[in-house]
Amino acid sequence: MLSTAPATDSLLPVYATFPLRAVAGHGSWLVDDEGNEWLDAYGGHAVASSGHSHPDVVAAIAEQAARLIFYSTAVPHAGREQLADVLARLSPDPLGRVFFCNSGAEANENQLNLARRKTGRTTVVTMLGGWHGRTAATLACTDGERYEAGARRAGVPLSRKVPFNDAAALEQAMDDTVAAVLLEPVQGFSGARTATPAFLQAARDLCDRVGAKLLFDEVQCGVGRTGHFTAAEHFGVVPDAIAMAKGLAAGLPIGAVIAVPSLVDDIKVGDLGSTFGGGPVPCAAALANIAVIEREELLANVREVSARIVAEASQLPHVVRVHGRGFLLGLELDRPAADVQRALWTHRVLTGTSTDPRTLRLLPALSFSADEAGLLLQALRAVLT
Repeated sequence: MLSTAPATDSLLPVYATFPLRAVAGHGSWLVDDEGNEWLDAYGGHAVASSGHSHPDVVAAIAEQAARLIFYSTAVPHAGREQLADVLARLSPDPLGRVFFCNSGAEANENQLNLARRKTGRTTVVTMLGGWHGRTAATLACTDGERYEAGARRAGVPLSRKVPFNDAAALEQAMDDTVAAVLLEPVQGFSGARTATPAFLQAARDLCDRVGAKLLFDEVQCGVGRTGHFTAAEHFGVVPDAIAMAKGLAAGLPIGAVIAVPSLVDDIKVGDLGSTFGGGPVPCAAALANIAVIEREELLANVREVSARIVAEASQLPHVVRVHGRGFLLGLELDRPAADVQRALWTHRVLTGTSTDPRTLRLLPALSFSADEAGLLLQALRAVLT
């Protein structure tokens, strides 16, 4: 029941998997191949923002696929233009120039490229505990010996890493060789560690002082996960660019860089590119997904239900502290999080872990209801007492 062996030897065994085979999903629930329903407080790794297989998203995908599945970026299409306008509308001013790609790593890679191109510099300052992707440049910016080794093998110089929320250390790392500071306002993989507004403002001021660009990686904490569409809005600090991906199209691959005009005012044809970036079907899914978030007032739901989870989880036995914002939460425990995660499987509840072995991560759909939060808290109470 609580183990799932691979069905084929053809796949590389690179992923730790949950103990079920999902055959269907609806809202915050997965259905396994035995017909059991599982409460998904992991959200497909922060991807299922409007819930699994929301009917409006499904319909938008089907309708677009019936008209045109794909043509390369050599041909304009209305969905790409409409989605760019929507992202510009939902991002803090002056963010409003959009480039589409296919993943969070690609979005980070492209905003790094924009910063290096604009400044003529190469050094990037990043944070201890940060996670930015598995491409060569993003590995160089990701914290952790195993990831840095991958970047070294690829021949990419490592970034300068400073402690998260340490403005003095950040100031010491800044000079006229720095192209950009890249950071997550809420560090997802490290356990939902949250930047202070003062630290983010210091990063903004230091970048302005030395002529560097401030880049937010909102791949995990964006698209409403903090209770605001962008984490930048939540914290009140506007970067020069934002990378988004995971929750943008409710499960289809898409990434986006949203930049201020001054970062891209000299971009010409051929300076950036992506064959599949902003394809018709992912754009249709993203437009429908964002429409659901707005129409169903899911940002308000995130703020309200998150407050309940934080308040009640903070009182549970063995919970030391609750980190994070909105529906990107980390429950810091006094015991291994993996043991608690496995215990929750017996209640058919899915959660995540993190690079901190004692932090359990919660990343449910933005539609995660008060009743579903109650079921999650009930299960946590059962396994922690």
